Amino acid sequence: MIGGPAATALTGGVTLLERAISYTLGSLHGVTPAALPYRTPCRRWDLRTLLAHLDDSLLALEEAIGAGRVDVASGVGRTDLGAAAAGHGSPADPTAVLRDRARHLLGAWTAVDRRHTVSVAGYPLTGGIVTTTGAIEIAVHGWDVARACGRHHPIPAPLAEELLELSPLFVTDDDRPVRFAPPVDVSPLAGPADRLVAFLGRRPS
Repeated sequence: MIGGPAATALTGGVTLLERAISYTLGSLHGVTPAALPYRTPCRRWDLRTLLAHLDDSLLALEEAIGAGRVDVASGVGRTDLGAAAAGHGSPADPTAVLRDRARHLLGAWTAVDRRHTVSVAGYPLTGGIVTTTGAIEIAVHGWDVARACGRHHPIPAPLAEELLELSPLFVTDDDRPVRFAPPVDVSPLAGPADRLVAFLGRRPS
């Protein structure tokens, strides 16, 4: 039985997604052309590839509304940023592309009926579950972006607490090590932001 912040998040996933996107857009302030080759906490990805993956994730959430399904194929390359990461052209400003994508995404989800369902790998899921899953991924990648740029920009504690309570429901052993690395041990005194990124395979220090 789920209660407290988790129950609220599952029924109000669009609000959770909005908060995650708002945090991640703040992380983009540190992105410069010179930073694009920088390494990120995501193994094998530089910042350019991470931004492309983030763009793909936003696109998948947008398609969940229009097409009623989510393409679960992994990797990057379905968007202009993905093509740029693969060496086929380059958007003038990748952060502007992401901000524009995020604005359209939130506008689309805000207008959706709460009973909206989405097919993921053939299984019908509620819109709340889809947006909550998206919020977890987008928030942690916002943290990755900030770390790659050398910025201290932790996930806000109230948001991190809700995502931390929800994450074990959406990130299982089957997701590791493909989507997320194994959990990292942290101090029992660590705050919710550090415990969240550690659960998702990042070293907060």
